[in-house]
Amino acid sequence: MKQWILSPNEAKQLISQGATILDTRNKLAWFLGHIPGATHVTWQEFSQPEKPYQGNLLKDENLLQEKLRKLGIFNSKPVIVIGNPAHNFGEEGRIVWMLRTLGHNSAAFVDGGYNALVKVGIPTTFGGNQPQEIGDFVVNRTALWEIERDELKANLAENKIIVIDTREKREYNGATPYGEKRGGHIPGAVHFYFKDLIDNKGNLLPPEEIIAPLQAIGIQYNTPIASYCTGGIRSAFFVSVLASLGFTNVKNYAGSMWEWSAEECKELST
Repeated sequence: MKQWILSPNEAKQLISQGATILDTRNKLAWFLGHIPGATHVTWQEFSQPEKPYQGNLLKDENLLQEKLRKLGIFNSKPVIVIGNPAHNFGEEGRIVWMLRTLGHNSAAFVDGGYNALVKVGIPTTFGGNQPQEIGDFVVNRTALWEIERDELKANLAENKIIVIDTREKREYNGATPYGEKRGGHIPGAVHFYFKDLIDNKGNLLPPEEIIAPLQAIGIQYNTPIASYCTGGIRSAFFVSVLASLGFTNVKNYAGSMWEWSAEECKELST
C-alpha cells in the first residue's frame, strides 16, 4: 500500500477486510467510543524513557518487535491508525511514520480521524478490548524516513537540506512549553506549523493548498527535507503527509528539540 493516508471510505473497506486498527486518541476518548477491535496506543510506548531522548524510538529492535506483535501487527496485514487531528499533536502520523520506518509498508492513518470514520457509517463500541491475536511482524528498519542529529548537523553545515520546524510560531521564536533545555530553533530552520496542513475539523487540505506554500519556501518533490518539533510527533505527521503526496526525500528528526537543545547545552558547557 503506497498511501500513508487513507480517505474514510478507503479505511472503512480495509477495516471490513480485517485490517489491524490502532487508536491514538486519549484513553478516555477511546474508552467512551471506538471502532470495534481498535487497540489504544501511545507514541511513548515505543520511545526511549530517559530525558532528553524521549522523542527517539527505543534502541532495542527486538523489544519494539515484541510490542508491535502484541498489538496484532502482521507483516501481511494493513494497519489503520486513527487519531483526533483537530485537537491532538499528530500522534497518528507518528505511529504511521514509526511503522514505515520499522519496515511495515502498509500502514496509514485516516484523513479526518475518528470523527470522519463515524460519518461514513463505521459502527462503534465502548469499554475495554479483548486481547489481540499476536502478530508476526518482523522489524526491518529503513533510513528512508528518519534522520539522526549527527547526520542532520552535517547536512546543515553543507547546506544540503531544508529543515522545517513544525511547532507553533511561539516555540520557533523561543518559548519552551514542553521542557526543552533551550528556546529557539535549529539554525536555518524554516517555520511551517503542522496544523497548517489541515482544516479546523482535522481534514487534510487539498494537495494544491499544501504544495503551494511549500514551493514558496523552496521545496520541490525531490528536495531533501528534515522536519522536527519537540519530540518528533508533529514532525512525523508532517513527514507522513508529504510522503503521501509523493515527496521522496523527507525525513523526521525524532530527537527534535528535546535532544537538540540538550546536546547544544552540553557542547556549550565543555
